[in-house]
Amino acid sequence: MKGSDRPLCEAYDVALLDLDGVVYIGRRPVPAAAESLAKARAAGQRLAFVTNNASRTPSAVAELLTHVGVPADAKDVVTSAQAAARLLAERLPAGSEVLVVGGMGLRHALYAQGLRPVSTAAGRPAAVVQGFHPDIGYGLLSEGAQAVSGGALFVGSNGDLTIPGGDGPPHPGNGSLLRVISSATGVEPIVTGKPERPLHQESVLRTGARRPLVVGDRLDTDIEGARNGDADSLLVFTGVTDPMQALTAPPNRRPAYLAPDLTGLLVPHPEIVREADAHHCHGWTAGRDGESFTIEGSGDPYDGLRALASAAWESETPPPAKALKSALERLGL
Repeated sequence: MKGSDRPLCEAYDVALLDLDGVVYIGRRPVPAAAESLAKARAAGQRLAFVTNNASRTPSAVAELLTHVGVPADAKDVVTSAQAAARLLAERLPAGSEVLVVGGMGLRHALYAQGLRPVSTAAGRPAAVVQGFHPDIGYGLLSEGAQAVSGGALFVGSNGDLTIPGGDGPPHPGNGSLLRVISSATGVEPIVTGKPERPLHQESVLRTGARRPLVVGDRLDTDIEGARNGDADSLLVFTGVTDPMQALTAPPNRRPAYLAPDLTGLLVPHPEIVREADAHHCHGWTAGRDGESFTIEGSGDPYDGLRALASAAWESETPPPAKALKSALERLGL
């Protein structure tokens, strides 16, 4: 855990924000998101919206952001499709044919990099790029497998096994679909989306960020991606991750900051003070008592969660959930 004596919107020049679960859920705004981002902008922080979703174009994402109360232009959006297109452009001659197993987001990104999207393997394309789209069918997957078997470079926009399913269970994501071509050919794709470095690098390049802060709700994409990119991160609890999952995260998925939502950008984050086996944070003290963790104090429960995280993360080995259960109940989290 880190501390910041200034609000995070003043301490970091650019916020690299995940979208679903952070700014909106489906087409519904996350509470406090629009107001918090407007205040962060007013304080001088630039915002970039970074998504693993390769099916939408930046313009379509910007329209959705504006719909939920966060004004945005296409230039404010960075997608895994753009990261994939840049990687391909760096490896292939200009004008190379790339077979697209996906939607318009990938095609637009390839055109922008001077590459030629195609839909069949007949012309022996130089590469295959795959990104999620709900209309991907057997025929297109088969064309992709044929091209990869013929030696085409295989790139995946992201490896997310699932995507949110609205109010129901999650649906198969691009990572699951990648396994079709990979299993058929024995070739593993180069993945460009979070948590891999290419999307983070694309975000920094497009924004010119000198001190970026990654903001997300997922440990396995947003937070791990920030760690892979040597950037600090803020984990918010408006999406898929809950406090217990954060406390039991392995070292490569531990954020620098914790907050209930995007209001965490607008406030300082108290420093953790360590004294022997005690971890103090703004009125709360956490520690370990035998096999269990304890928390005592009063005030903002998220300050208590920060103290508890500091105690839980002293070891590289994540503690078991049962050791933290009573402490989280004490915080009401």
